[in-house]
Amino acid sequence: MSPTKSPLGEFAARPLSRKRKRFRWKKASYKSRTLKLKKKTDPLEGAPQARGIVLEKVGIESKQPNSAIRKAVRMQLSKNGKQITAFLPGDGALKYIDEHDRVTVEGIGGAMGGAMGDLPGVRWKVVKVNGVSLESLIYGKREKPIR
Repeated sequence: MSPTKSPLGEFAARPLSRKRKRFRWKKASYKSRTLKLKKKTDPLEGAPQARGIVLEKVGIESKQPNSAIRKAVRMQLSKNGKQITAFLPGDGALKYIDEHDRVTVEGIGGAMGGAMGDLPGVRWKVVKVNGVSLESLIYGKREKPIR
């Protein structure tokens, strides 16, 4: 029997399932899921949140047609030493963060875990500074502890 023809008949089930299993590898979605490629390339290594140290404050220009400088921080993750850029949500959030602060980041919520809105290449946002929620700092409910 030639390799292009499908097996037929009474004992065809096993060769058919083997053939189907082999063809599944041609699908990009199956291959990346099975080889866990997303987890391997993700700096957070599949975790929902990660902690790190602020290296510097940066301003990122938004993509066209918007025109703004979005405030963000470059930070180094504690778990693996990788450097990422994290967005600072909220009005005046940059005032509450200094270099060498310990911050907690989570995904920003873009499509398929990517960047959101007009922020090019920024996939994370800061949620906590020195163990205190960034939102409560902005609204004046809590004060930042000095470490």
